[in-house]
Amino acid sequence: MPTYVQIEKGRPSDLPQPPPRPRASWHLRANAIVVGWLSLTAAVALTGDMLPAPRWLLIHVFLLGAVSTAILIWSEHFAVALMRVRTPPQRGSLTRLALLNAATTAVLAGVSVGPWQLAAAGAALVVGVVLWHGAVLVLLVRQALPGRFGHVIGWYVSAAGALAVGGTLGALLAAHVWHGAVHERLRAAHAEVNLFGWVGLTVLGTLFTLWPTVLRTRMSEATRKASRAGLWLASPGLTVAVAGLLTGWRWMALAGLTAYAAGGLAVLAPLADALRRRRPHTGAAWMLGAAIIWFEVALAVDLVVVATRPAHEVAAALDPLQPLVLVGFVAQVLLGSLLHLLPAVLGGGPARFKQNAALLERGWAVRLAALNLGVPLLLLPLPRPVTSLGWALVLGSVLAFVVLAVIALTRARLAGTQPAVAAAATGASGLAKGGRTWRRSLPVVAGVAVGCLLTAAAIVVATTGGSGPATTVTATGSRTVEVTLSGMSIRPAVIEAPVGTVLTLRVTNADAQRHDLRLATGERTPMLAPGQSATLKPAPLGEPVDGWCTVAGHRAAGMTMRLVPTGTAAASRPQPSTGHNGHGPAADGLARLDLAAPMSPGWKPYDATLKPVSGGAEHHVEIRADDTLVQEVAPGVRQRVWTFNGTMPGPVLRGKVGDVFVVTFVNGATMGHGIDFHAGATAPDGPMRTIQPGERLTYRFRADFAGAWLYHCSTMPMTQHIANGMYGAVIIDPPDLPKVDREYLLVQGELYLGEPGSQAQVAKIRQGDPDGWMFNGTAAGYDHAPLRAEAGERVRIWAVAAGPSSGTALHVVGAPFDTVYQEGAYRLRARDPGGAQVLDLAPAQGGFAELVFPERGTYPVVDHTMRQAEAGAHGLFKVTGQ
Repeated sequence: MPTYVQIEKGRPSDLPQPPPRPRASWHLRANAIVVGWLSLTAAVALTGDMLPAPRWLLIHVFLLGAVSTAILIWSEHFAVALMRVRTPPQRGSLTRLALLNAATTAVLAGVSVGPWQLAAAGAALVVGVVLWHGAVLVLLVRQALPGRFGHVIGWYVSAAGALAVGGTLGALLAAHVWHGAVHERLRAAHAEVNLFGWVGLTVLGTLFTLWPTVLRTRMSEATRKASRAGLWLASPGLTVAVAGLLTGWRWMALAGLTAYAAGGLAVLAPLADALRRRRPHTGAAWMLGAAIIWFEVALAVDLVVVATRPAHEVAAALDPLQPLVLVGFVAQVLLGSLLHLLPAVLGGGPARFKQNAALLERGWAVRLAALNLGVPLLLLPLPRPVTSLGWALVLGSVLAFVVLAVIALTRARLAGTQPAVAAAATGASGLAKGGRTWRRSLPVVAGVAVGCLLTAAAIVVATTGGSGPATTVTATGSRTVEVTLSGMSIRPAVIEAPVGTVLTLRVTNADAQRHDLRLATGERTPMLAPGQSATLKPAPLGEPVDGWCTVAGHRAAGMTMRLVPTGTAAASRPQPSTGHNGHGPAADGLARLDLAAPMSPGWKPYDATLKPVSGGAEHHVEIRADDTLVQEVAPGVRQRVWTFNGTMPGPVLRGKVGDVFVVTFVNGATMGHGIDFHAGATAPDGPMRTIQPGERLTYRFRADFAGAWLYHCSTMPMTQHIANGMYGAVIIDPPDLPKVDREYLLVQGELYLGEPGSQAQVAKIRQGDPDGWMFNGTAAGYDHAPLRAEAGERVRIWAVAAGPSSGTALHVVGAPFDTVYQEGAYRLRARDPGGAQVLDLAPAQGGFAELVFPERGTYPVVDHTMRQAEAGAHGLFKVTGQ
């Protein structure tokens, strides 16, 4: 039985009490997570476009990982310190941190690689954790006695509510519930409420106490009044702005954002008062000051965009400004705060405080200058080497802090430090002394900074540039040319200018998918989203220079240009190769196909058996694009193909008239892809749009008409995407379709050998000269794996001509058709006296034919366009029985 000891009120217990767990150890673990997310952010930035959804991933690793974790830690810490209440149980704090990081991982994985349900579940968990965090803060307020700083907690609770809204919107975005303009309005509201709500409200509330503390001066007497006025303007204003963006009411959104901006200005009043009493003298102070300036700039730009653009264009218009918000404001707030707070929470006494502060402040001026110089280099439409320099400056500053923070955290962990109450006060004089030392050494540091910048610029230019002209050309003049990327072409295709002309190419992507422009001399634009622009300025023109789009297959499809000095030859555009040894591509390709050769061991044919309609009037299916698979396309011939769900053709969708199909389309490939279902009647703008690697969309259509329908990749150039395997069939049964003994589906497609997107392959595609033809993804495949039937059975053969450029004349040798259904109507029925020889289909058409095999034997099924049959559109029925 346990023993209970009565302790008189006001008297300490005589029983020994367990020592309290050091608060420093809690902060060591918690802030190590923040440093880890910062490191991962830098790693994601360095990988460039190699990861799925790289821009989205970079933003969310930083904001959802590093920043949200830091907010969870420090808002609770500040609430406890300001209201002087008992620290909440560390078990709850650690649980919230663990759940937040697990949820963040789920969101990142679900959006990047799928499924979307994982991302939605992660977003829901994020919302739950933050609401729990907000509830803890409210309980702390109720436990506290009235004090001077209770007003700050209102900002933190409002921020938690903002993230609850933003997380919900994020889950809807991940699920692709809406498309087109609605989707874009949702994205704009999601960005506004997260950046200006979750991050912005937290930062504004914290600055009331953090800013004067960092400056080592007293707080303004007007702080409480300014805080209440600011919150009453900012929080409702943000609510109105988000509602306006969601509903598409631009002026409502502008009014709300204006109220939010007024709240931000109210916050600045006591901050400016503190600044008048004490100038910034530490790295933390300068970083926070710079962050406040960038915040106001971002808010002003946001106001202009919302005032001048429709709600569905706000998100796209603000996309280029992301470096300003993420680096200039959010990153500097995070780094500046940690720069000031980490030495105090690491503890270890006055000596250790000075040591950690000096360590973290080491080279702060260089890091500050590099980071703030990097922001405009990332923001402005500058040549790629300059943008790369911007990334080098920003990431160098972040990584330098990460290294110093890791050293400080490791030292504290090894030393087993205890919190020091007087650390902050004792460290103030050391920081002031460090500031004086810094001013004396300013010329030296400035020289080092300039040297580092010039060295970095030289490295970037050396590593990103290409080989220039062999001889030096003297500049004789300049000219600016507007270049447009659209419709698989670059306009103008040829730019002529006198020798020595310095050309400035203003490149704009006017297409619906991403493009870039690279010159043979090494200059290149970034990958441009629709509507984005960039500028290229190559060296003075001395010899012809080729340019092209680097997206796979686009150069071969015709996205090329040439810069030609006046008076030189070769002003015409380069043409792709037509084949080997001067022969046409078709002859060369067909000579390499030995259709009688055996298939490779382990080869399995595409299952041509057509399954019955599944139950229910709504069909859900996920289709994933992949352009990395290698498949046997003819006996002994393997090559890379572009597929839906890993097969060529893709999965078969079957239903009845009136059924609804809900397709989750996931781009798991390395380039942009889209999808187009001929069976549905819907505006193509949203569901048929090209999505980038790692993205997904939901395609919903109602099958109002019967028939055998084609679906295919909708991304230009469609000839390449279809020719390389991105097609499939949707079968919608006509009403009262009779039952038969067997049903098969044959999707005929063209075969073009060679690396997908290569100039040699694309030349054959554009000339319409395939290397062969295939039934269900393999030339002559059903010669080696015959289809089965019994004599006397009624067999229905569905067929779709996928092309992209040729149709089919489907014929079974030895067994006429007694029923033919073509493009939504019966051409022949079994009760009719006549028969049919072929089911003839133009490209993209479909239908079916029925027959009864009269006796056992082997019946060839062919495309009666004999050239196509002899080149692979050939198979066998193996009929057994009578």
